[in-house]
Amino acid sequence: MHQETFYTFKANSALAGKDAWLIEVRDYREHIRTKAIDLADELAIKVRDTLAGLVAAQTQANATEEKNFARMWVRVDRFRVACHVEQPSKTSRLRPRAIEPDKLQDQLRRLLKAIDPHPKVLDTFSTSADLPWRTTSAAKGHS
Repeated sequence: MHQETFYTFKANSALAGKDAWLIEVRDYREHIRTKAIDLADELAIKVRDTLAGLVAAQTQANATEEKNFARMWVRVDRFRVACHVEQPSKTSRLRPRAIEPDKLQDQLRRLLKAIDPHPKVLDTFSTSADLPWRTTSAAKGHS
C-alpha cells in the first residue's frame, strides 16, 4: 500500500497528495456540547477563517517559511472537509445522541458546497478506506 506524505497545519488539517484536508475532531463521549451556535455553522466559520488566513499568510506572514507553507496549501487541487465526531456509544434520555451525523453532513454540504461539495462526517467506526488516514482510539486519559 502506498503511504502518503502528510504535512500538518494547526493539528487539524493535512496535505495528502493534491488534496488539502481540513479536519475537525470533536469528542462528546465525556462532556456534552454546550455551545449555543450550531455545530455546522461553527465548522463553516472555522473553514472560512482558516482559508482566509492561508490566503493572507501567502503575502503577509512575517517568516518566509510561513509564506511558503501558506502558498503550498493554497495551490492544492482541492480542499476537503472532514468532521470526526465521537459520541457516547449508549444513549439515554439524559444523554441522547447530540449530533446526528447525516443531518450534520447535509448541513455542511449546503454551507460548504463551494469549498467541498462532499464533506465527510465520521466516527471511529465509520472511517472509510478511501480516506488518507486511519483513526484509532487512544487509551483513556491520553490525548
